[in-house]
Amino acid sequence: MTPELRTERLEFLPYRPEHEDVFVELLRDEEVCRWMGQDLVPEPQIREVFRAILTDIYPQGRFDVWGLWLAGRYIGHAEVKPTGNVEGHELVTALAPGYWGQGLGGEAVRGLLRHAAENLGLTEAYGMVGAENTASLAMCHRLGFRHLRDVVGDDGSVTKLLVIPTAEGGSEGASRTAVEATARTPAPGVGTTDGGPVPAGARGAEGVTGAPGATGTAGAASGEDHLAEVAGGEGLAGAAIGEGLAGAASAGEAG
Repeated sequence: MTPELRTERLEFLPYRPEHEDVFVELLRDEEVCRWMGQDLVPEPQIREVFRAILTDIYPQGRFDVWGLWLAGRYIGHAEVKPTGNVEGHELVTALAPGYWGQGLGGEAVRGLLRHAAENLGLTEAYGMVGAENTASLAMCHRLGFRHLRDVVGDDGSVTKLLVIPTAEGGSEGASRTAVEATARTPAPGVGTTDGGPVPAGARGAEGVTGAPGATGTAGAASGEDHLAEVAGGEGLAGAAIGEGLAGAASAGEAG
């Protein structure tokens, strides 16, 4: 069962039926989709994905999915899930544009790393970040991710497959250091969603997923079990969640 998690500023809460509209609003945002590397998906499909979380993902314990809340406000999405790109789990996060550039993306990723280590027993975790998403790549570097290899999509887009020891990125010392570093990083312009890879050079974004055309929440390129597929789609909308919903490791914020 997906547990509730908390970091310094964020609450990770399992979705409830009354969260459907805010979930849809997040995933219908053009900038969020852009940095998640996916096209806008029709609203009915996003609602189908949300309902699949409640009726399929949670009941079967397929993987952990949360809404991200800040001071009682819904600000984004997060996941930890098996990825089809490698033998392991991928982190996915996506933040609403109004919360980019505040260090929340990095904080969300660190929260996921602690959960992966303490609750799931994972020793390492992965992230997918678009090669053009310089903000997210910079954030991942600060957190301790290292580059494993490039994943090239059918359209020629390049996504960076990154890995990090869960104990490193989720440690309290690393958390404080990363929070301070991201807090000092201004968000130039618009930015990407937090918690997901932001295309390099993204306008102030940072995240762990969200590569243009590449996975998302959880490794989509290989088509693993991500939200998008659950809904029969392609993800979250087929995108960040792997390449789908999950994709959201990050769609991010730069931050």
